This record gives sequence, C-alpha cells and structure tokens, in this order.
Amino acid sequence: MKRPSWLRVHSPSPEQAANMAAMRSLLKTHNLTTVCQGALCPNACECWGRRTATFMILGDTCTRTCRFCAVPTGNPQGRLDTSEPQRLAAAVRDLELAYVVITSVDRDDLADGGADHFAEVIRAVRALGRKTMVEVLIPDFGARVESLRAVLEAGPDVIGHNIETVRRLSPWLRDPRADYDQSLAVLRWLHQKAPHLPLKSSLMLGLGETYDEVVTCLRNLHTAGASAVTLGQYMPPDDASAELKRYVSPGEFDRMADAARQIGFSHVVSGPLVRSSYHADEICLSR
Repeated sequence: MKRPSWLRVHSPSPEQAANMAAMRSLLKTHNLTTVCQGALCPNACECWGRRTATFMILGDTCTRTCRFCAVPTGNPQGRLDTSEPQRLAAAVRDLELAYVVITSVDRDDLADGGADHFAEVIRAVRALGRKTMVEVLIPDFGARVESLRAVLEAGPDVIGHNIETVRRLSPWLRDPRADYDQSLAVLRWLHQKAPHLPLKSSLMLGLGETYDEVVTCLRNLHTAGASAVTLGQYMPPDDASAELKRYVSPGEFDRMADAARQIGFSHVVSGPLVRSSYHADEICLSR
C-alpha cells in the first residue's frame, strides 16, 4: 500500500538537527532512551524544540503481546533499575524540559505492575524544584486500585491511559490481559478519585474501524472521565504486526476531531502524524 503524501515528514533543519544531536548526547550520558527515538516518532524535532520529551521506564521488555507494538516480549523476572528515577530526573534537569511524559512497558511480573516505580520517578522529578510538568502514560496495572492510587498520590499533572482501538477490534489487537472495559474502568476510577485531574486517552486509526465505532469509543472515554484525546494513523512497526487496513485522510481526522469536541473533550489532537504525546504540553492550557 503506497504511503500518501500527507504522511511524508520533512527533513530537519540544520538548527533542529543540531538540537536533536545535543539531546541524544545528553540522553546517552544518562543511559536513557526516549520513546521519541525508540518509536522513530515523526514529531521528535518539533517536540524536542518545545522542550518536551517522552521517556519509557521499567526496561525494554514487555510482558504482553499486543499486535500493534514491536517492543520485545518476555519475562523480566522482577528486575528493576532502582537508579532509573534519579537518572531520569537528572536528564530532565540537564535537558531543561518544561514538560515530560513518562510511560512504560507492561510489567505483569511485578505485583504492582510497576506502579511504585512510576511514583518514584514522579517524586524524583518533583524533587528538582523546577516547574517541569509531569504526564504519566500508564498501563492498566490489571486495574488494581492500590497500583492506581500509588501513581495518583505521587502527584502527576496529567494521567493518560490508552484504549488504543474500538471495542470490536480490541480483542484482536490487544493482549488478552488488556481489555476495552478494563481500560474504561481505570479511567473511571481515576476520575472519581481526582475529578479535576486531566485524564487522557488515545486511538489508532486505519485498522478497520468505522466512523460510528470511533464516535462510540469517544463517548465511552468521555463518560469514563477522559477530558483529552489524541487520534493518529496506525503504522505497522514491522511485518509481524497487525495489518494496516487503510490510510485515513486528513479530512477524516478533522471530522473525528469535531465529533470529539462536540462530545465534550476539552483537548483534542487529531491527524495522520499524531502520536499519544504530540503537543502534550498544551493539555493544561486547555483546561
């Protein structure tokens, strides 16, 4: 399937390239990798220019096998890098980040799913004494209340949890331990406990979903308490991943964005190149 013109990414300017080289050097110093690099995000230049970045914690091996993701699957056997929170905080300081997004692989090998480690990272960034805003993009933690509470009590500015796709496609696309209704339950619990905290979710399009299914999913998310949503084009990371059914046009993304705003979302970012953390720093401006 030929990639359409609207998915082409322009080469970085000399200034952007220099900025990215400096960022990579600092990340290497702290032995950290951003999702921006690992996922080959098309928006890395723009986001790093805005002093925002997304870090993946808890290792590089996921315990789940979702069909849209190329992250290696395995059993980390309870291993944790206890120095990671401080190293990540040091990178935030040295990179002078104004907004940081922290996400992770799934860690079903840990009793809390990695929630306490998330909390430690949040607290380490907070200890810098800077006004860096912290967004966490969390797994479902098996919907364990004690895990969700640990993250919530650490004080992030925004919590995201991605539902990924519409209800019909969820069992086919996501690991059996990830469930459409479970994701809604996670958002619902967080909203009940912290009704003023921005909650965010994300949908990938181009997997065979219909417009009506997307609108229904958006309604489900908003009813559960999500106030922000991103919609982007699914791009298979490798040949073994779920098949791309079609490219969604920019006009269709605009139509879905309009539907999301009519439903009541206060922050909507929708477009072919949009990823979960794209323009993440704007979420607090839309409150």
